[in-house]
Amino acid sequence: MAFPQRLLGEDEEVELHLRTHVKALVSPVLVLLLVSAAAGFAWGSLPGTGAGPTARLVVLGLAVLVVLRWTVWPFLRWFSTTYTVTSERLITRTGVLNRTGRDIPLGRINDVAYEQSLADRLVGAGTLVVSAASEQGRIVLDDLPRVHRVQLRLSELVRAAHWDDLDGTGGDDVTR
Repeated sequence: MAFPQRLLGEDEEVELHLRTHVKALVSPVLVLLLVSAAAGFAWGSLPGTGAGPTARLVVLGLAVLVVLRWTVWPFLRWFSTTYTVTSERLITRTGVLNRTGRDIPLGRINDVAYEQSLADRLVGAGTLVVSAASEQGRIVLDDLPRVHRVQLRLSELVRAAHWDDLDGTGGDDVTR
């Protein structure tokens, strides 16, 4: 799902549109597999007569609740969290029911750094730490895929934004 064009300013272009790394979905998939196996085993082990049908419904209900909480909800959270870098700003959007968004103009960003654990390095992910001249100070984007490339591209855009601020062009392409 791309960033909606209607939310971009005039002459603003999307440079990067990202979600957190799919490694965030490993645990929910494992939960789904384990719950399915356990519920299937319990379903097959219970008798078809007497209290068995009621117990089967209880097993099914518990399995559905566990899957909703520890599989569906994390997937929805992953799907609804996006990070977008445009030619003018860094945009974060999070939240399934209640949405939270934050826009930081590139000219206000002071530093772009990344952190990677060994596990992150193995899967090609990492944490991007963006320091900005604002009240919040910094924003941490966890589990970004290809964090090296994101950090490099964002640093280039920030440098260009600062250069445009210094030379007074405001981002316009003017020949000197």
